[in-house]
Amino acid sequence: MESSHIISITNGEENNNNIAHMKKEKTTQFPLPPIVSHHGKNKIHSSFVPITSYLKDNKEIKNECDIKKMIHCIKVGISLVLVSLLYILNPLFDQVGENAMWAIMTVVVIFESSAGATLGKGINRGIGTIVGGGIGCLAAILAQNIGGVGNSIFIATSVYIIGSMATYFRLVPKIKNRYDYGVVVFMLTFNLVVVSGSRPGVKVWEVARERLLTILMGFIVCICVSLFVFPMWASDELHYSILSTFQDLANTIQGCLEECSKSVKEKENQADASFTICKSVLNSKSKDESLANFAKWEPWHGKFGFSYPWEKYLKIGEVLRELAALILALESCIRASKKPTSCWKSSKTVQFEQCEAIGSRLVWTLREIGDNMKQMKKCEEVDSIMAKLKSTREELSLVISTSMIAEFENGEVLAIASLVFLLMEVVEKVEELVKEVKELGDMARFRTRVTSESS
Repeated sequence: MESSHIISITNGEENNNNIAHMKKEKTTQFPLPPIVSHHGKNKIHSSFVPITSYLKDNKEIKNECDIKKMIHCIKVGISLVLVSLLYILNPLFDQVGENAMWAIMTVVVIFESSAGATLGKGINRGIGTIVGGGIGCLAAILAQNIGGVGNSIFIATSVYIIGSMATYFRLVPKIKNRYDYGVVVFMLTFNLVVVSGSRPGVKVWEVARERLLTILMGFIVCICVSLFVFPMWASDELHYSILSTFQDLANTIQGCLEECSKSVKEKENQADASFTICKSVLNSKSKDESLANFAKWEPWHGKFGFSYPWEKYLKIGEVLRELAALILALESCIRASKKPTSCWKSSKTVQFEQCEAIGSRLVWTLREIGDNMKQMKKCEEVDSIMAKLKSTREELSLVISTSMIAEFENGEVLAIASLVFLLMEVVEKVEELVKEVKELGDMARFRTRVTSESS
């Protein structure tokens, strides 16, 4: 008897493969076929929402990026105008004098597109300036007291020791990831202060104090503009980027299954978009790490509080990249050979509909856990989902049996075995994703959410 389950899943636009789409909510009906038994007692009704045009999605992404670039340019211009008032207005210029140039330099150097990046560079610059200036002042005063040839020897020795130690710390991975810019500013400030302040009659403390105040003014201007004028958060960008990856990979798996039922000509016309999506996911590591680093500097805003587990986002992103590599291999395997598809469809032992049902289960699971992350809610049915994924792996292990090997030629058996093996690897990665999202929910204290899946 034919049976199917209708699942209501909160989804974005038809192809939620960009950050803009993730911010829009839309409810669609997704027919979820049950996992068929090896004996074929249930028939499969697989219906997929067609994937929207890849060029259209690229255009929307480009438009949003252009808007962000324009906002960033306007904010930088506002900051430069405000900090230039230190030079333009006579009352302010009388207070800071030529040191106002340090405030302008600070704005140019530390202002970034996201609030977290600006705050992180600003704090690094401030700490590096304070520590480097303080140690540099002490070294310059000691050099002045020594005098004579000892003055030059002491300065050269201190510059060598401090420069070597600072460079060593820059090579430590944990320091390099978050404080590299601060260490660079420390070395620069120390050398400027200790060399310029070693001359007799130079008021080292006074020079250091004035420069620190002007740098602080530039930092305050940057932070105020970045946080209060159309703020752009690195945490939001990372969050929606991970969510869009879930949807992209789900759509790619869906596209792979659809290609198996189409002609070679149609496959060639539709495969490029899927390949491009997977390749973009594989190249997302450096971007995710940068966004996570910036997000750690950001203050409490919206749904993200202090000490939010951004490291878990990096772990989820790593698993998603591994899944993308498997999907890319799966798609390449499908495109490389037309025989497995025809064999699966014609064979009495190996039913192609079984793998379609398994694929639809994977698509639904990716969209479901992605939706959990989007709504920041826990799923109470995690154990049930894991149990069904486990049964899915058992289903795949029965697809190829000893009795069916004699029905095909060696090349056909190898091709079919390769596809089944890749599908099993994809199922294992989806299981790992479910576990990682569950751990994220526990660490971030997501609210409880009951999944809409019917058993």
